[in-house]
Amino acid sequence: MRLPADPVENLAALIRCPSVTPAEGEALSVLETMLQPMGFTVERPLFSDTDTPDIENLYARRSGNGPHLMFAGHTDVVPPGDEKDWKHPPFAAAIEEGVIYGRGAVDMKGGIACFVAAMARYLEKHETLNGSVSFLITGDEEGPAVNGTIKLLEWASARGESWDASLVGEPTNPDMLGDMMKIGRRGSLSGTITVHGIQGHAAYPHLAENPVRGMVALVDSLLYPAFDEGTEDFQASNLEVTSIDVGNKATNVIPAKATATFNIRFNDTWTVESLQAEINSRLQKAARDSRLRPGRETPIHYDLEWREQPSHVFLTRDEKLIRTLSASIEAVTGKRPKLSTSGGTSDARFIKDYCPVVEFGLVGQTMHMVDERVAIADLEGLTQIYERFITDFFGVASSGTLTDR
Repeated sequence: MRLPADPVENLAALIRCPSVTPAEGEALSVLETMLQPMGFTVERPLFSDTDTPDIENLYARRSGNGPHLMFAGHTDVVPPGDEKDWKHPPFAAAIEEGVIYGRGAVDMKGGIACFVAAMARYLEKHETLNGSVSFLITGDEEGPAVNGTIKLLEWASARGESWDASLVGEPTNPDMLGDMMKIGRRGSLSGTITVHGIQGHAAYPHLAENPVRGMVALVDSLLYPAFDEGTEDFQASNLEVTSIDVGNKATNVIPAKATATFNIRFNDTWTVESLQAEINSRLQKAARDSRLRPGRETPIHYDLEWREQPSHVFLTRDEKLIRTLSASIEAVTGKRPKLSTSGGTSDARFIKDYCPVVEFGLVGQTMHMVDERVAIADLEGLTQIYERFITDFFGVASSGTLTDR
């Protein structure tokens, strides 16, 4: 039986599945047909939760005696937007001048397609696998991330699954294949501040309390001074105010309240708890020191609500895993990848609680954009990197002897 060793064919088949979160779009079915001929046992658990869509996921394993490597990723994609803006239809997988177009081409159906191809090529060359390989694939990474990887890990762990290492196939390279490997991520914490005032006529401010004045003072306390200057492994923590609103459509009315939402990406200077305490301290001090209007002695009246589940900062310190993948990347591309903790969050934030995890995939310049695309040469290059990594991870050198990088 012909194995799915061509990453371009694999990716085209996946792109043609319109798996916009939370729709499965037949993407997991296509992936299942690729994995079964390679001896993988495939299961597709469905998870549910309150006020979130049901999500179908995939867990596949090929078992052997030795270490257990997990490849993790997602088949769900963000909406394509107005399809008329695309050079080629977003789910057609059109190929033009050595480039394949489609939603999910780099984020991250391309990474999945390459790892499947790499696994197929490995099995074509080696009769046995000195260990186990599993695919942990969700349909909820681009969504609320409630019924996806976090529950799939819990489900698999409860069934006795354990892993020695994980590779996440997210697009990690900023410019060229081989630029960057992610060995950790900053944490993420979000909150909403509501300042309460008294609604009134803009011409009679002495009869009202404008919450915007208080909001400016509170927001300023979060922006200055900086939370830190960064650490050896992480860039500086960064707080961004992402929304300020008073819900006021009239120009002559002082609003009754103002809200501001913020998100901070933080490094290992902080824990979630210590950062929440610092933010609370800053807001309380600013509220005492500022006033809603001149002459008013009462402090700013505000509420703070912490939003969705925070993400904790983490750093992978498994030197063998990092060395093995770095050497594979260098062998194919000629470049030693930068070890980075930059960028946003990924599902690695859940996996790190179960095993060491690193991330490496395609160039991410077009992810979530109109005309998302990937060079066919990069698909071949990433497949070669993954194949070499699989080979070296399981200790099979080109001569057939065991190796420990």
